[in-house]
Amino acid sequence: MPSTDSMLDPRPHLLSLLPDELEVRLREHMVSRDQPGYRVGQVKDWIYTHLATSFHEMTNLPVAEREALDQAFRIGQPQVHTVSISTDGTAKHLWKMADGELIESVLIPAGDRLTLCLSSQAGCAMGCTFCATGWGGFGRQLTVDEIVTQYRSSARWLAENGREPITNVVFMGMGEPLANRKAVHPALTILNQGFGLGARRITVSTVGVIPGIRELAVRPEQFGLALSLHSPVEGLRAELIPLEKRYPLPELLAALREFRDAGGRRITFEYTMIRGVNDAPELAPLLAEQARELGAFVNLIPFNPIPDQDWLPSRPDRIEHFRRTLDEAGVSTAVREPRGRDIDAACGQLRANALVQIEGGRPRARARSLAVSGSASRSAPSAPPG
Repeated sequence: MPSTDSMLDPRPHLLSLLPDELEVRLREHMVSRDQPGYRVGQVKDWIYTHLATSFHEMTNLPVAEREALDQAFRIGQPQVHTVSISTDGTAKHLWKMADGELIESVLIPAGDRLTLCLSSQAGCAMGCTFCATGWGGFGRQLTVDEIVTQYRSSARWLAENGREPITNVVFMGMGEPLANRKAVHPALTILNQGFGLGARRITVSTVGVIPGIRELAVRPEQFGLALSLHSPVEGLRAELIPLEKRYPLPELLAALREFRDAGGRRITFEYTMIRGVNDAPELAPLLAEQARELGAFVNLIPFNPIPDQDWLPSRPDRIEHFRRTLDEAGVSTAVREPRGRDIDAACGQLRANALVQIEGGRPRARARSLAVSGSASRSAPSAPPG
């Protein structure tokens, strides 16, 4: 379902167009107004380099041309609902879309990296028991420009606050990216070709949408892929991730081999460690075997408790057992450092809290009974950028 903004406003958003398409549309517009060809380059520079959110910012264009552009196209951004800044430097934006939907993006500093975590949906319909995004239910798919403007708006915010620029992007925010491929694929191209972010610095996360993995594999760019694994065995994984019943683990691993064999593409396993749920010692060698066979990097994520749940993180000695088992098997691994605990770091939690305030009572969500969590805590990305 498109956003209300796109339904009510027929003007195309320039950040919904692939770079080549954007150039064609701008060139046609300038020709229709008897403007010189270099105007196209000026506008593109304002969009991709100067991160303009209004045509009126484009001060090297005549006023009449700025007004004409504004009549023909859109270039705006979502409204900032809330900005939360952690003591560790993590910054979380809650954006309000034109139709009132709320989405999140998160800026996560880690050494010389600054990673932006993007959302691809308003809420999520996957029903994973490890994810706090489901608390607020599923709203709708995001449009291309709603995804891309998270990047542009976050980059502007960093510049305005004297902080370092974005080095990496991960589609690990709200929603299942590969369930919104119609918008995510163009967004990937725009970030890569338009804003010049290297493909190896962009990672798409999934709980296991096999058709989407295969579509990503055939793209020429070397985008990374992160799989929310959380169990190396089918039965337990099906309890944690309902999509496992549709795309069982053996078929999923076969799709990952196709992705790997496409050449030089990074695969990461996300594995949240939950005490007494998926941290049994006998699971560690199974995880190591799967990761080694695929050449995957493994992020071990100590569960970060979330409100209204009694789930606990695995004990340090159990996490160390997994780390050591992976290391001895020759698998690159890292234990993620939880970030932003003081700003409702759980994915979707800030949105859920806002929905409580807006609607009253509890967020619209189904009850949870299984003691598990996967990406419920926001963590500093551990894998090297490639």
